[in-house]
Amino acid sequence: MEMIVAKDLVKLYNEVAAVDIPEIKINRGESFGLVGNNGAGKTTFFRLILDLIRANKGFILSKEKNVKQSEHWKEYTGSYLDEDFLISFLTPEEYFDFIGKVSGLSKDDISAFYERFKDFFSDEILGKKKYIRDFSRGNQQKIGIASALMTIPEVLILDEPFVHLDPSTQIRLKNMLNELKTEKGITMLISSHDLNHVTEVCERIVVLEKGQVIHDIVGTKNTLKELEAYFSV
Repeated sequence: MEMIVAKDLVKLYNEVAAVDIPEIKINRGESFGLVGNNGAGKTTFFRLILDLIRANKGFILSKEKNVKQSEHWKEYTGSYLDEDFLISFLTPEEYFDFIGKVSGLSKDDISAFYERFKDFFSDEILGKKKYIRDFSRGNQQKIGIASALMTIPEVLILDEPFVHLDPSTQIRLKNMLNELKTEKGITMLISSHDLNHVTEVCERIVVLEKGQVIHDIVGTKNTLKELEAYFSV
């Protein structure tokens, strides 16, 4: 079953196409990696899926419903693109409590969430009596990624999730994503500049260039070499 479909999708900035995708389909349970150089349109594509910006042309369907005409998709979608998704004047505990209440989680659910993310937080997030704005960018990213995963969503969208994380946390995140993919069948959309990370997590890789799909690759043992060859030209 198709989880997300983009059709005739065009987003212009100053008459220049940031995204120009005739059609792309992402199936339920698929791990979808998006790669490209700066300005390729990766973040713009994610913002269109999340209805944070509106397309000049075309549409996006999530479970066959247009994302700009329905909020149904918000019930099963978790996302983190950047620190603007956070409420910076709250502590992490206050923020997680807020997300939990909005999502209908019980106190037991939130306690289970804390236990599940204990290693990921590495004793750097909880109990510090600090506002989110006072944490490092890496720790802010941990908070954002964790909040996107609180409800174990059906669809997960992460923009450059590895970029500010230390090596130990990068490994923990990759292991967590692979477990969720295998055990929960989550549909994952992940962008990354790091080709190693994205090929280790995603079974399908799409290369964007100037908003257009240049390659759509089903992952094999040679995928990393193919991508490295493309970007080395």
